[in-house]
Amino acid sequence: MLRVLCKGQVDLVDLAEGGAALAGPPVQRSISTLRLVLGDQLSPGLSALTGLESSRDVVLMAEVESEASYVRHHRQKLVLVFAAMRAHADRLRSAGVQVRYVALDDPDNAGDLASELQRAVRDLKPDRVVRTACGEWRLEQVLGTWAEAAACPVEVREDSRFLCSRQDFEAWASNRRDLTMEWFYRDMRRRTGLLMDGGQPSGGVWNLDRENRKRLPRGLRPPPRPAMAPAPHVGPVMALVAARFPDHFGDLAGFSWPTTAQQAEAGFVWFLEHGLAGFGDWQDALVEGESWLWHAAISTSLNLGLLDPMDVCRRVETAYREGRAPLNAAEGFIRQVIGWREFVRGVYWLKMPDYVRRNALGADRSLPPAYWTGETDMACLADTVRNLRENAYAHHIQRLMVTGNLAMLLGVAPAEINDWYMSVFADAFEWVELPNTHGMATFADGGIVGSKPYAASGAYIHRMGDHCATCRYDVKGRLEDNACPFNALYWDFLDRHEALLAGQGRMMMPYRNLSRMTSDMRDSIRHKAEKIRMELGARPLPAPAG
Repeated sequence: MLRVLCKGQVDLVDLAEGGAALAGPPVQRSISTLRLVLGDQLSPGLSALTGLESSRDVVLMAEVESEASYVRHHRQKLVLVFAAMRAHADRLRSAGVQVRYVALDDPDNAGDLASELQRAVRDLKPDRVVRTACGEWRLEQVLGTWAEAAACPVEVREDSRFLCSRQDFEAWASNRRDLTMEWFYRDMRRRTGLLMDGGQPSGGVWNLDRENRKRLPRGLRPPPRPAMAPAPHVGPVMALVAARFPDHFGDLAGFSWPTTAQQAEAGFVWFLEHGLAGFGDWQDALVEGESWLWHAAISTSLNLGLLDPMDVCRRVETAYREGRAPLNAAEGFIRQVIGWREFVRGVYWLKMPDYVRRNALGADRSLPPAYWTGETDMACLADTVRNLRENAYAHHIQRLMVTGNLAMLLGVAPAEINDWYMSVFADAFEWVELPNTHGMATFADGGIVGSKPYAASGAYIHRMGDHCATCRYDVKGRLEDNACPFNALYWDFLDRHEALLAGQGRMMMPYRNLSRMTSDMRDSIRHKAEKIRMELGARPLPAPAG
């Protein structure tokens, strides 16, 4: 289980689970290196741990108020991160690693990472501090500023858990007019060799997305997902979160996220055996009351470091080659991991900090209260918010074509919708959330991530799901009192942004249809859309001061 290397170095790849994160003697001896491990860096192969010497180094982990509340994170996300951190500290201690663990309710907790680092350096007097680069630009700036005044050298290492480094992505993007994910994805396929037969893609095509848009047939239901028994730290952390963050969004009762590497592995094995084969066909389906469908739901485990992205992709490829999954399922899964996930991280670091301030559509409305309460007659939105409240989860079509599409059509300001996405999803970290929301879902970045706005009327929701059958709104209506709100909002969106969007090739057909409308019809749609905005509570925000 534990392999001891030269000079007492510890190989963390084969560490066991177990131990007690909040127990154990305090660190007393003088140390060589203080190694910082963040809440989303729970991988045994983390670059900050490379070369760790068990007799001379200390790992610092800290649950801090500032990271728990810089946005009002879903309470399940807080339980997930803190419980997973404690389990990881167990794992390190069971391998003989000295861990300085600061719990959220520790009376000496300084409240933020920079202060906890400063306190640890003062107490332990290390020769140096080593850390892996942060996932979020905000925190990287905080720790970078701290390092400038630190009493010892600070070494920042690349996060090697990603398959494309920030430097490699910058090189790929350097001479390109457009950052098209498809070309990046093909390069990643070539680089990794995944689903490649010689120099050609398996099956002769790179992308099978068009085969992954099927509506779920009547009577077909996804395989039941097994209940996951909570790991030892979940109960105490849940009580702590309930007491400290009572006003944050989300229920705690249904918590079922993996908080250990063993649980994450078990969840992925279940997906390989029961979910993968149907994932390709039904990944875009919208089904009322179904929270998970055939989705793997491993994004939290990937983002925390409990699973390795290349490992899960290799195993999905193996399932395809052994005939246990069709190509469209394997390709769709692998594209999301080595294509989309790596791409949005690259865009995030390439374009920050200016990226977050982009507002290409001039959106200036508040987020409707229904995004928090779920109290709406729009069945698709109500069901998505129900899933978010109960599970801190919604699949990518609910994110893109229900909540994102509606926010874009309403003209919700980027800061409002970005804050919401960060607050309601268990897998939300800014490096992955911001480009998905800002670029893909709302087109606030003006086309850096997506080649066109993913705007759609109610017809899309009707085509992909069954919510319209129970909704009080008529999906075919446009101006009537009971007309689906998506419809008037969609045509009004095209009308309002015609000067910006009409010249884009992929928008030619909807604008051709818009051009056939009379000016009176356009006026009627405009008035209807504004009425919908006011009824939903998407009101104009005050102009910025100055």
